[in-house]
Amino acid sequence: MKDLWRLIRLHRPETGWMLLGLLLALLTLLANLGLLALSGWFIASMTLAGITGASMNYFTPAALIRACAIVRTAGRWSERVTTHEATFRMLSRLRVWLYRRIEPLAPAGLQDFHGGDLLSRLTADIDCLDNLYPRILLPMGVALIGSLVLLGFVIHYSPVVAGVLAIGLSLAGLLLPCLTHRAARPHGERLREQRAALRARVLDSSQSLAELTLYGALPSQAARIDAIDAKLHHAQHRYNHLQTLGEALTSFAGGWSLVLVGAMAIPAFSALNGPQYAMLALLTLAAFETVAPLSLALQLLPETLAAARRIFALADTPPPIMEPESPEPLPETHDITFSSVSLHYPGRTRAALDGIDLDIAMNSSLAIVGASGAGKTSLLQLLLRFRDHDDGEISLGGKPLKRLNSNAVRGRIASLSQHSHLFNASIRDNLLIADPRADQAALESACAQARIADLIERLPDGFDTWIGEAGARLSGGEQRRLALARTLLKPAPILLLDEPTEGLDHQTEQLVTDALCELRGQRTLIIVTHKPALLRLAERVIVLDRGKIVARGKHRALLETLPGYRDSFALPDVFA
Repeated sequence: MKDLWRLIRLHRPETGWMLLGLLLALLTLLANLGLLALSGWFIASMTLAGITGASMNYFTPAALIRACAIVRTAGRWSERVTTHEATFRMLSRLRVWLYRRIEPLAPAGLQDFHGGDLLSRLTADIDCLDNLYPRILLPMGVALIGSLVLLGFVIHYSPVVAGVLAIGLSLAGLLLPCLTHRAARPHGERLREQRAALRARVLDSSQSLAELTLYGALPSQAARIDAIDAKLHHAQHRYNHLQTLGEALTSFAGGWSLVLVGAMAIPAFSALNGPQYAMLALLTLAAFETVAPLSLALQLLPETLAAARRIFALADTPPPIMEPESPEPLPETHDITFSSVSLHYPGRTRAALDGIDLDIAMNSSLAIVGASGAGKTSLLQLLLRFRDHDDGEISLGGKPLKRLNSNAVRGRIASLSQHSHLFNASIRDNLLIADPRADQAALESACAQARIADLIERLPDGFDTWIGEAGARLSGGEQRRLALARTLLKPAPILLLDEPTEGLDHQTEQLVTDALCELRGQRTLIIVTHKPALLRLAERVIVLDRGKIVARGKHRALLETLPGYRDSFALPDVFA
C-alpha cells in the first residue's frame, strides 16, 4: 500500500478541499438518513394519532423533513462541485509534478521508454487517478464516520438492533468488498497493462502507417492489435463480472439485515413504540447507502494503484546526469576540450566512446564523420550534457563540464538534431522556441540564413501560417530549413548541426552551405555530416570508428592519405 500512501502525500496541498468534500458528503448522507428515519416515524405517528384520536404537533417533524430534503439536495450539489474541484486540482498538480520529474530525463533518460507507452503514462494513467479521491478515499471516509454516527444513534433505542446492523454493515462494507477486491486485483492490474499496451501499439501503428503499408505489414500489425484487444476484453469481462457480483452481494446483505433487524426488534417491541419501530426499519434500509460505494471503491483500487505504479516507475527513473550541488559560473570563453573521454551504455560490452582526445577552439569549425554507431551522436550528447561521461574530462572554457549547470551549458549551445520536432503551431511560434524575445527582424534574418524566407513571404499568412502536426503542411526540405532557422535564431556561440542539409535538393543544399560559411569565425561550428560541401567548409575533420578517433585533419588531406575515406561517400566523383 506504499503507492497509495505516496499518492495521498502528493495530494496533501489539497487537504482543505478534500476535507470540505468529506464534510459535505457526510452532511448529505446524514440528511438522507434523517429524511427516511423522520418520514417513517412521522407516518407511523400520524397513523396512530388518526386511529386513537390523539392530538399531535405535526408542524415540527414536517419542517424537519423538509429541511432534511433541502439539505440533501443542496449538499449533494455542493459535494459534487467540491469533490470535482479537488480532483481537478489534484490532477493538475500531479501533471506538473510528473513533468518536473521527467524533464531532467530528456532525452537520454527516456530512451528506454517506448513512445506510445510514455504517452500513455503521461495521459491515460494520470487520468485514471481521477478515481482516487471521489470514488475511493471519499467513500471510505464517509462509510467509516457515517457508520459510527448511525450506530451511535441506533444503540440509544436498541442495542440488539445496533448489533445486528453493525454485523450487516461490516459484512456489506468490509468483508464482501475486501473479498471482491482480492479477486479483482489481478484483473485490474492486467486491465491497466493491456490498455497501455493497446494505446502504445495503436499510436505507433498510426504514426508508421505509410511504412507498414509499403512493406505489406498491415495484416500482421492488425493481428497483434487484435490479440491485445482480445486480452483486454477478457480482463474487462472478468473485472465487470466481479464488480456486478460485489454489488449484488452487498444488496443481498442489506436485505437480510433488514429482515434480521425486524425479527430482533420484535422481542424489544415493549420498549419501542410503533413509530420508533418504523423509524428503525427505514433507517436500517437506508443505512446501507453508507457502505454501498465501498464495493466499487475497492474494485477501482487495483486499477488505480496499477496506474500509480506506472507513473512512479517513470518519475523514479534516475536522471542520466548528476547536477553539481554548487555549480560554477560559466566561463567567458567557450573553447571545448575532450581529455581521454569514455562513455559506456548500460547493458553493452563495447564502449560508445573510448579515449576521445579533442580540442575545439572558440569560433572554429569542425566536421565529424563516421558510420552509423561510430559514436557521433554520443559525442554530441556529452557536449549537451544529456549524458555524463564515465572517464576522462570535458571542459568548456577551461572549466570541467560536470561542475557547470546543465541548463546553463545548453544555453551556450544551439543544436539541430536529425529529428528536430516541429509543433502543431504557426511558423512564428516554432521559431520563438529558440528565443522568445526575438523580434521580427531577427526572425527574418534567421529564415534568410536558412534559405526559407522566400517561402514564408509567399504564404498568405506569412509567419503566422499554421504548419500542422509535426510540420505536415511543409515538405521534408522545408521542415528541415525551418528547423535550421530555429537553430540559427538562438543567440548561442556554439552550433551543433547533425546532418543540417539532409533532405535538401542540391541547389538548396548549396545555399544553406553558403549561409553556414558566413558564420565561420563568428560561432563555433560542430557539424556531423557526410556531405562533401559541408566537409570542405570545416577547418578540421575527425573520423570516428567504434567510438575512437581514427583520423583527423583537413578534408582534402584525408582524401589523399586515409584509405577508404573517399569510399565512405555516396558520390566519390565530386572530389575529382
